[in-house]
Amino acid sequence: MSKEEVTKNVWVTTHGDQWAVKIAGSDKISKLFDRKEDALEYAKNLAKKEKTELISQKRNGRINLKNSYGHDSPKTKG
Repeated sequence: MSKEEVTKNVWVTTHGDQWAVKIAGSDKISKLFDRKEDALEYAKNLAKKEKTELISQKRNGRINLKNSYGHDSPKTKG
């Protein structure tokens, strides 16, 4: 994958009492939500649009969801 093809994952993480949607590598928050479900829906649409991966964290910081919406390598049967 060339540098031009590098995709930035979409993260759902906490921000105080709210849920933040962020793009990996950016210090800025794309959008804040009161409910995690709303943040996940927004992040899912963004990840699909950008053909990248959606990663979600629990309040304790542990990853609890990973979904890819693009650039998967094909699986080979062995």
